[in-house]
Amino acid sequence: MAKSISVSDLDIYYGDFLAVQGVSMTIQARSVTALIGPSGCGKSTFLRSLNRMHEVIPGARVEGKIVIDGQNLYDPDVDPVAVRRQIGMVFQRPNPFPTMSIYDNVLAGSKLNAKKMSKSTADGIVEKSLRGANLWTEVKDRLNKPGMGLSGGQQQRLCIARAIAVEPQVLLMDEPCSALDPISTSAIEDLIHELKADYTIVIVTHNMQQAARVSEETGFFNLAGAGKPGQLVEMNPTSKIFSNPDMDSTEAYISGRFG
Repeated sequence: MAKSISVSDLDIYYGDFLAVQGVSMTIQARSVTALIGPSGCGKSTFLRSLNRMHEVIPGARVEGKIVIDGQNLYDPDVDPVAVRRQIGMVFQRPNPFPTMSIYDNVLAGSKLNAKKMSKSTADGIVEKSLRGANLWTEVKDRLNKPGMGLSGGQQQRLCIARAIAVEPQVLLMDEPCSALDPISTSAIEDLIHELKADYTIVIVTHNMQQAARVSEETGFFNLAGAGKPGQLVEMNPTSKIFSNPDMDSTEAYISGRFG
């Protein structure tokens, strides 16, 4: 079941450095929320805080609340590994496990979660996930070949299949198309449209047109100056952000005057 996420007063630190300050937003279930803004304004840092990937970095920490299904993800008794199972992530560059086949790549997360799995169960997860990522027909005859043998766009869809195989509620995507050609980008965007029927999706993108095409809501991040923390300047329906934003700085960024 896709779930909404409520973020309140979130501050994100690297050691003593406050990287992102005072973010509050509601991310709607079964929809796509795009995060835009200039480089270095904390979009990816914020995205990684949503599934507790941020704290993998030594000295990194978060203050504030991220609540999903009534549970604050940062409560002391919450297991970060369980959070990452619930909230999947797709990175900027496709990262299939290089020594694994396509089949084993899809199953990598599921095998961590389950002690024993029958062949028929495994086959079912692989087919369902690859179909979900619109990759099944292209790879069904080469499932035992290395995942690294696929094209860049196919590798990214394989990583999406791997993420959805564990049946998360939320999918985070950190510039998932920035390393891809236009045709692969279009395929991933079509896939995002299909996936939002089942998942809550948050995507960081530097591509304004992409944000406008794929998302229902858009958050604009910015920072006041070098060494200052990134902040959420405005969050609104995407149609409003791109036609009639509330803030002058949003308008300036979208029209290309900076960033």
